[in-house]
Amino acid sequence: MYAPWLIVGAGFSGSTLAERIASQLDQKVILIDRRSHIGGNAYDQPDEHGILIHRYGPHIFHTNSRKVWDYLSAFTDWRHYEHHVLAVVDGKKIPVPFNLNSLDAMFAPAEAARLERLLIERFGADARTPILNLRQDPDPAIRELGEFVYQKIFHGYTVKQWELTPEELDPLVTGRVPVRISRDDRYFQDVWQYMPREGYTALFQRMLTHPNITVLTGVSLAEAEGEVRYDRVIFTGPVDEFFAYTHGPLPYRSLRFEFRTLEQEWFQETGTVNYPNDQPWTRITEQKYLSGQTGPKTTIVVEYPQAHVAGVNEPYYPIPRPQNRALYERYAAEAERLDGRVLFAGRLGDYKYYNMDQAVARALKVFEDGIAGCGERGAA
Repeated sequence: MYAPWLIVGAGFSGSTLAERIASQLDQKVILIDRRSHIGGNAYDQPDEHGILIHRYGPHIFHTNSRKVWDYLSAFTDWRHYEHHVLAVVDGKKIPVPFNLNSLDAMFAPAEAARLERLLIERFGADARTPILNLRQDPDPAIRELGEFVYQKIFHGYTVKQWELTPEELDPLVTGRVPVRISRDDRYFQDVWQYMPREGYTALFQRMLTHPNITVLTGVSLAEAEGEVRYDRVIFTGPVDEFFAYTHGPLPYRSLRFEFRTLEQEWFQETGTVNYPNDQPWTRITEQKYLSGQTGPKTTIVVEYPQAHVAGVNEPYYPIPRPQNRALYERYAAEAERLDGRVLFAGRLGDYKYYNMDQAVARALKVFEDGIAGCGERGAA
């Protein structure tokens, strides 16, 4: 079997690039994935009770990019959905990111009102400020509040998620944690907040239904080598794996998911509830909120962070530390020496955390600059 392009990985990055090459350049593509399905981590399927579940954890689509929104809208209709998250803190469920409603949930009315006045005076109504600003504020009351939010909501969750303290991670991680001086307690504030009406798998099926695309699932790059001929490769898997760990393995975090179907209509008040402190899991997501389904039963997914072990579990998150980025740069230098014969993209190929819309935007840029635009022929 021959095609000019072999793309490894049928998630958002690989599927977007396959669709663009097939439809815009009229070139044939072989798209492989070592899993038994398309869609990567966004893969969803009905469980035995007919509830649509996200097999690899909750994926909530949101974007501010008109370009990404228009592109994906060619392959799906949408259902409007604004995600809300609560965190269990000292036995109470409070909205996160931390906002003025969270103040009301955690403090007596007079104290909540006093802190609200202080925050508005300092930062302005409807502002958004990093937690770091609160922790370094000259006003001791604001500093104390910042420390409260940091310790009760951020620190414990971070340690469970990464098995590292916030201080051991890239400082930008802490710097991005927001406090909202408003009563908008939506988890995301993007312009477009929607879910694919028929699910992500249906979206991917439409993306990849093109006569120039051949999809092979359950096939790794090593297994394809003897069966497939190609001129160029786009690799969206772990970049260190591609280079046989020449410079050592890049660290990732993994997850374990526990699905439970319950004999009740609803389990919790919002789509996701975080557990930053007391439980071994980080969060519980109720699938029906994401799918818009109704019915007498409900399915929840409980997430347990764990160490990544190559060949045993999936690498979900590049670990944001300066020394890890430095190691990645050594692999990026190896990629440059391939002179454009192999392009890398995606969260694992770039060793960089991407939301779904960011993965699509990155893939579109790789296509436009490194393929269709005849741009730089290095690692994309």
